[in-house]
Amino acid sequence: MTDDVWAYSSGIIHPTGEDDLGGYGVEAADGPVGTVDRHSHEVSDAYLVVDTGAWNSGKRVLVPVGTITRVDRENKTVHVDRTRDEIKATPEFHHEGPAVKAPAP
Repeated sequence: MTDDVWAYSSGIIHPTGEDDLGGYGVEAADGPVGTVDRHSHEVSDAYLVVDTGAWNSGKRVLVPVGTITRVDRENKTVHVDRTRDEIKATPEFHHEGPAVKAPAP
């Protein structure tokens, strides 16, 4: 894993516009957390916006790409090294204005 959680870790293929992660499921270390609503394509300032659905009051949260441990393209799933509670505690993402990065979960 990288020291910068806002950058892709070594070994994780950086997705491009043609390789969009939108719609992929997101799996935390202890279970599913939602679906990728969108993701940024910036190399050193990248994040996923995860729609957490009903288990987290339908909130969208910002998850740094440095937490990604694996992208399973066959099953359309992104695996992250955070727990459901850690992701639940991340700041809610709002479409208005720029994304605000808070301390990583």
